[in-house]
Amino acid sequence: MAVEQPPAQTPAQTPAQTSAQATAPARPGEQTRIHNIGYRNYDGPRLGRAYARRSLYSQSLRGAYGLGRSVKSKVLPMLLFVVMCVPALIMVAVAVATKAKDLPVDYTRYAVIMQAVIGLYVASQGPQSVSRDLRFKTVPLYFSRPIETADYVRAKYAALASALFMLTAAPLLVLYVGALLAKLDFTDQTKGFAQGLVSVALLSLLFAGIGLVISAVTPRRGFGIAAVIAVLTISYGAVSTVQAIAHSQDSTSAIPWLGLFSPITLIDGVQTAFLGASSSYPGEVGPSSGQGVVFLLVALGLIAGCYGLLMRRYRKVGL
Repeated sequence: MAVEQPPAQTPAQTPAQTSAQATAPARPGEQTRIHNIGYRNYDGPRLGRAYARRSLYSQSLRGAYGLGRSVKSKVLPMLLFVVMCVPALIMVAVAVATKAKDLPVDYTRYAVIMQAVIGLYVASQGPQSVSRDLRFKTVPLYFSRPIETADYVRAKYAALASALFMLTAAPLLVLYVGALLAKLDFTDQTKGFAQGLVSVALLSLLFAGIGLVISAVTPRRGFGIAAVIAVLTISYGAVSTVQAIAHSQDSTSAIPWLGLFSPITLIDGVQTAFLGASSSYPGEVGPSSGQGVVFLLVALGLIAGCYGLLMRRYRKVGL
């Protein structure tokens, strides 16, 4: 019977021999190793550009109110939303308690009165929507595949405009429900509510475009906030001041045309001409129907111009 012999033991290596083996060059057959780590091709559904565009829109819309972000990010947009709705709740309570025959403020006038809050919201959320992508250079990653420049711009524009529409339409809904609870005339209130929705929809598109164009210029969020506030506030203050001077000097014919040079007075002119609103210009000297056509064309031109500038800006960013 054969007895298995134990393997021969190799003599222990000295540290010098071990170091020499470690530093010796590898033989040609040992330089390359192929490891099967289980990678495989993706064979699931490919959702394409439309899905990516919808995802970017929903993510940007949620971000406009701080949803999905830190608690600190939710404070300002939610606070501004509450500030927009509280005056409407007070007006409704007064109308119900006093059994008034009409609301204290027209639906089309509410956004004009609260334009400072709307401007602050645009200044805070416009840069938040686009400045971080520019600052951290994530825009080229969006454009790599499958989303394109137009998809990015449309998603961001639609998201901020939708957030603004929610901000401005919510208090109108509060007024409308309160008016029905106060048993005011249903036909008049429904007509006024519809006119108010058209007005704030146009305002949302215009303010969102202006806010995004200004915010896309700089990756610094603080600079974007200051620039948006300056453009919206200074333009409104300057136009209102010059209109007041023109009214004091009986130059009433110039008052409507001056409203073309500020976003909020531009919207006021459009709703005065076409939506039956009372003008907030000095002396309530609003544009006529003919002048209103010019106001509407300027508003639509500004919206289209903002979209075009955003497209031009992000074509360069994606290079």
